[in-house]
Amino acid sequence: MKKIVLLTILSAIFISCGNVKDGEFTIEGQVKGVDNGKLIVLHKQDDSLGMIPVDTTRIKDGKFTFKGKTKEPLMHQIQIEGVNIETFYVITETGEIDITIDKDSVQKTKVGGTYNNDEMQSFTEKRNEFQAKIKEFEYKNQSKLAVAQNNNDEKTIKQLQADYAVLQNNMKDYVMKYIEEHPKSYISSLLIYSMFADFEPDTAKIQKYYDGLDQSLKDHSEGKKILKKLKETKKVDVGKRAPDFSAKSPDGKVISLKESLGKVTIIDFWASWCKPCRMENPNVVALYNELHSKGLNIVGVSLDKDLNKWKEAIAKDGITWTQVSNLKEWKEPIALLYNVNSIPKTFVVNKYGIVVAKDLTGKELKDKVTELLAQN
Repeated sequence: MKKIVLLTILSAIFISCGNVKDGEFTIEGQVKGVDNGKLIVLHKQDDSLGMIPVDTTRIKDGKFTFKGKTKEPLMHQIQIEGVNIETFYVITETGEIDITIDKDSVQKTKVGGTYNNDEMQSFTEKRNEFQAKIKEFEYKNQSKLAVAQNNNDEKTIKQLQADYAVLQNNMKDYVMKYIEEHPKSYISSLLIYSMFADFEPDTAKIQKYYDGLDQSLKDHSEGKKILKKLKETKKVDVGKRAPDFSAKSPDGKVISLKESLGKVTIIDFWASWCKPCRMENPNVVALYNELHSKGLNIVGVSLDKDLNKWKEAIAKDGITWTQVSNLKEWKEPIALLYNVNSIPKTFVVNKYGIVVAKDLTGKELKDKVTELLAQN
């Protein structure tokens, strides 16, 4: 009897899986509160054109169906004629996808049936819980905040801001934890890419999360987008923010670029063994001696390996500005961060930490620094 039951179950599974071939998907939808005959449009995300329509159907007996082919999981939107609320999302991937839409509530809409749609539903529900707590806090404290602002009650304002930040950080921590714990989830790749939207993207953190993705997602078009964006963002060029760094000075003190910025700052990559660097040093020394009092700072990054030879070159060349190094020659982390593959190499940074020029030496470097200092 047990064998018959097992065979029946296995048969049902194979029949169900056989309904959809590899690379094909079926979306079976139910709609609550929408008249029969209404048009349903399936949209696909296009990097150049935004959301574009790829298929249409109509509601019949409160239901609709989409069938198609897909090479990889992709985010899609479902829009319903006459329904003016948030768009309903679905991920097309191999399998049978179920979606139940409530026209009056996005939060009551459910999607599942395949791995990534199940994950999207689970992630969305948890994220909504955090957002609900944030909205509740805003509603309960808006009057209290207004009174505190009118009374210049800094203590209350700071406390409210701190409590609000805790709620926001809780949601952020959940998102980061989700990425770490779901390396195969398409949602993770979308969340990682969204981190580039930050005012100052933390490329080190993005790289870490990208490295943790399953190979299937690295090979996915979204994974390739992340890698491409990482390479573009890491490229230190004019108009971009100079990546901050920290390293030890010759006497062992840890110094960062951020704390060393002047009105104008030169980041100077060099080494004691680099003859062109040593030949350029007298010009840089003269420039520093003339303009340091007016706001010029220099941060030298040495690609040396021998601490004593580095110190000897500093003393011999009369260098008095900030010097840092990890003493790893061409494996110097700061040089790798700035994509430095030849020296001497300079980056000129303004007081806001933005690169305004690079690869300047001699008179060109002095003219640029003088011009920038005159603008301050």
